[in-house]
Amino acid sequence: MFKYIKNDIPASIVVFFVALPLCLGIALASGAPLFSGLIAGIIGGIVVGSISGSKVGVSGPAAGLAAIVLTAIATLGGYENFLVAVVLGGAIQLLFGILKAGVIGYYFPSSVIKGMLTGIGIIIILKQIPNFFGYDEASAWDLEFFEIDGGNTFSELFQIINNIHPGAALIGIISLSLLILWDKVLIKKSKLFQLIQGPFVVVVIGIIFYIVTESNGLLSIGKSHMVSVPIPDNASDFFKQFSFPNFTVITRVDVWVTAFTIALVASLETLLCVEASDKLDPDKNVTPTNRELLAQGTGNMISGFIGGLPITQVIVRSSANVQSRGKSKLSTILHGFLLLISVILIPKLLNKIPLSVLAAILLVVGYKLAKPSLFKKMYNLGWKQWAPFIVTVVGIVFTDLLFGIGLGLLVGIVVILLKSYQNSHFLHIEDKSNGKHKIKMTLAEEVTFFNKGAILKELDSLPRDTYLEIDLIKTRYLDHDIIEILEDFLFKAQERNIDIKLVSKRGVVENPSSFIRFFNEKPKSKLSLS
Repeated sequence: MFKYIKNDIPASIVVFFVALPLCLGIALASGAPLFSGLIAGIIGGIVVGSISGSKVGVSGPAAGLAAIVLTAIATLGGYENFLVAVVLGGAIQLLFGILKAGVIGYYFPSSVIKGMLTGIGIIIILKQIPNFFGYDEASAWDLEFFEIDGGNTFSELFQIINNIHPGAALIGIISLSLLILWDKVLIKKSKLFQLIQGPFVVVVIGIIFYIVTESNGLLSIGKSHMVSVPIPDNASDFFKQFSFPNFTVITRVDVWVTAFTIALVASLETLLCVEASDKLDPDKNVTPTNRELLAQGTGNMISGFIGGLPITQVIVRSSANVQSRGKSKLSTILHGFLLLISVILIPKLLNKIPLSVLAAILLVVGYKLAKPSLFKKMYNLGWKQWAPFIVTVVGIVFTDLLFGIGLGLLVGIVVILLKSYQNSHFLHIEDKSNGKHKIKMTLAEEVTFFNKGAILKELDSLPRDTYLEIDLIKTRYLDHDIIEILEDFLFKAQERNIDIKLVSKRGVVENPSSFIRFFNEKPKSKLSLS
């Protein structure tokens, strides 16, 4: 875990600065105590990060649960009653993990997952623009289109015109400009700029700007535009911020209904984020989904016991971790410790960070998730990839995360049903002759994303020093998701000394450098995949 410490320490600092306002903002949007969001962030980092098998995934309070939490607190008669549902929800997630329900995560096509990432990127940008210009926007952390305060994502943008704060907007523009310069120019000039992350620098500059302009009437930034961490006067006050569940309501039906709702939604969001963060991971690590459910369940039980919000793996923090070159779970764990140490030792310093600076950091994160080039790439892959992708993006932007993904998945299923009428299983034949494992994998006539779980399991179970022959002679339709799995497997094959032979109507290729390139090339003869 300490092998990549030089990558993980800078990444953990960036994730910390991204997570801090999210923890506070989501607690605010949930109608819960601000400290409850910090508890969930700390537990998500330290506890879930330690148990999880994900290298880059980061967990914490999720905006997708804010509306559920807000309603549940009122329905159940108080926050302490709601915490019982959080504890029970965590226990149900543990049961999901034991029952191996994590396999569900494999049944989402990559076009939908990429649409999810892109949609969240757009939402982050749209939601953070008001904060960037100094408009005091409480719904900036609510990722749904229709917001709790009665407005929507676009109506809040129109409010900016009459609510621009000069000081907040100025430091926001300076921060964004510096982040772009850091990412595009400085980081290529010296390893020093790779070690010291741009987000850390702009936060320091933001604190200095606030201190220098505090007495300046025009540029001084009001408290409503700043990070707002609770500041206890002494140790006794600090511990009073913790809440504890009221287990006298454990027999109530509505408590159990809320618990199952939290468990289902949190598990689904986690599995989707696991799939998405694995897609972002440049090292192509595959997260064990059942272990992730066990980690999330443990985290939610502990969070509920001490007054924290429900926890899921969160793509905003996970993508910030990947973009900051985090390599192992150490960055996740360290960000949790940074949250814990900072709220104990330096809450006053944290409250000198302008929200517009953190908005600038999140704007960069959002842009990297929703690059225009990705739209072109998905369009060029054909309508079977483009349709689920764009429906997911539009659905997330104009509704919410789960509904948007549901729409994209529905379109993806329709596409598959239109293209695939036969069983798309595959055969696995092993030959141990000649002293070396020789394995022949024959793919069926139709292979779709429904086979992702089985193929991933087979490839993962291959022993070292294997000769793998992949037979595509009879394969007429090979889904893009399967091509991506094979492409990602090239990394693992090199590490495990696995030689690959690819046999198809196009010809024979020994140890291909890229499966995607092979399938995109024009066939040398009339016989080809069709």
